[in-house]
Amino acid sequence: MGFTTTGQRRFALNHPFPHFRPTLIVCTLLALLSGHNALADDAPPVAPMPYADAIAALKDRSFDLKAQAVDALVQSGNPLALAALKALVDGDLYYAQDDGRVVIAKDAAGGVLTTDAGSGAALGEAVKRDLKKIIINNTMRNQLRAAIARLSLASDNPDARLSAVLEILKDLTPEAVALLRTAREDEQSRRVREALDTALAIADVNADNKRARLAAIDELSASLYPEARNVLVPLAAKGADGEFVEPDAEIREAAAGAIRIIDGKREFYSTVETAFFGLSLGSVLLLAAIGLAITFGVMGVINMAHGELIMLGAYTTYVVQLLMPHHIEWSLLVAVPAAFLVAGLVGIAIERGVIRFLYGRPLETLLATFGISLILQQTVRTIFSPLNRSVETPQWMSGSLEINSVLSLTYNRLYIVLFSLMVFFALLAILKKTRLGLHVRAVSQNRAMARAMGIRTGWVDALTFGLGSGIAGVAGVALSQLTNVGPNLGQSYIIDSFMVVVFGGVGNLWGTLVGALSLGVVNKFLEPWAGAVLAKILVLVFIILFIQKKPRGLFPQKGRAVEH
Repeated sequence: MGFTTTGQRRFALNHPFPHFRPTLIVCTLLALLSGHNALADDAPPVAPMPYADAIAALKDRSFDLKAQAVDALVQSGNPLALAALKALVDGDLYYAQDDGRVVIAKDAAGGVLTTDAGSGAALGEAVKRDLKKIIINNTMRNQLRAAIARLSLASDNPDARLSAVLEILKDLTPEAVALLRTAREDEQSRRVREALDTALAIADVNADNKRARLAAIDELSASLYPEARNVLVPLAAKGADGEFVEPDAEIREAAAGAIRIIDGKREFYSTVETAFFGLSLGSVLLLAAIGLAITFGVMGVINMAHGELIMLGAYTTYVVQLLMPHHIEWSLLVAVPAAFLVAGLVGIAIERGVIRFLYGRPLETLLATFGISLILQQTVRTIFSPLNRSVETPQWMSGSLEINSVLSLTYNRLYIVLFSLMVFFALLAILKKTRLGLHVRAVSQNRAMARAMGIRTGWVDALTFGLGSGIAGVAGVALSQLTNVGPNLGQSYIIDSFMVVVFGGVGNLWGTLVGALSLGVVNKFLEPWAGAVLAKILVLVFIILFIQKKPRGLFPQKGRAVEH
């Protein structure tokens, strides 16, 4: 029998089980733990959360449970998961307070339109106060963006996959890189492959393997994504202490060379974009000036109301869209002939009512048409009010054509360039191939001889003025897609139109084409250097100096001027 201390005797006397020993406690705990581990090893794996349960779990107050639900939605493979996650990150995911159903709610005129997030079924309109928004925190927001990108990466839509790659590019975790490598193997779209190659090269640019780093830098030199250049700059830069951040000289030189290649490409595409904007401006000037070139060239009339005829075409487009609000996609196809007729008829009325009495007196026609322009402006203000009106752009003219990550061409300007060329060649065909065109050319070259040959020069003048005015109305249709429609719309283009006509050669259509496109491109290239106002002044000074050398313009018209 061993010795016991006073404390041990007190424990033995007071304890209900005096023969219980601490050793037994330890043995019992070990046995329990081992048994628990054995049970844990034998337990079946936890089943993944079903899609319906994951949707329902998003209502829970616990952000941890919500995060688990988001992971479950990603792993579910349900095509409705992407819409639910997008609604959650956009703040459009709610649950009904009466039955707890999780819904996607979009604002509508009478309330909100709801869709069942679990089944995708449309539920109709609901009152917003009957719904409660599902709240997320910043951690979940980052998780959701990554989850949406992961689901979008498996989309059938190349644009969705490209957006997913660009979103993942913001946070290239090892898991994301592995996901991108897997996606790269099966990707068919060239644009998406380029984005994937850029993302993977960015991931490899700081690898441990020097050969892999050099290969990544070489890959990034062909990329125009801003992230590619941003990751290369530190490799060629110096730190605050004046020493290079990157110790390897070969890596530094490769990075610096790649940056120069990228900058050269970006400058080239910037020049292309500026040229495109110049062509689009030149196309607008062409449409605005081509009608003026006809009237000014044939009749010698300085028509200061030409800008208001452009304005009438723009307002005609606005009225057409008011009359067919449910067919906006077709509205421009109706507005073009309508604007041509409206502006053309007004032009004929101006010629028959005023201008035919003033032939041979150009200063008086200038004053008369200036007064007509004021009348037309005030008439429009009376009918439509002085406020600007917005014309809706059809869906097929919205958006842009993305050539690459630094060059995109807007569809509305692209269509206007094509449309102006179509109008130009159609007018050229009319003047070259039709009886009216023959008479117009005869009158413009020798009015007295044309009259002697039996040509009714008065009606030729009226139809010519109407044709030029109708084309001005068509120009208004195009301008309505670039700017707001207002009473002063035409005043912004009348001076430029005269400059185009004088520069190209009065009455010469080819001169008008070359003059319009040239002035548009030159103006856009001068704007970044001199500013918009000074660029216009410089162009005006250039035209004044040019006219001093060639008073009849680039392509002077052959024949006599308008005579009595």
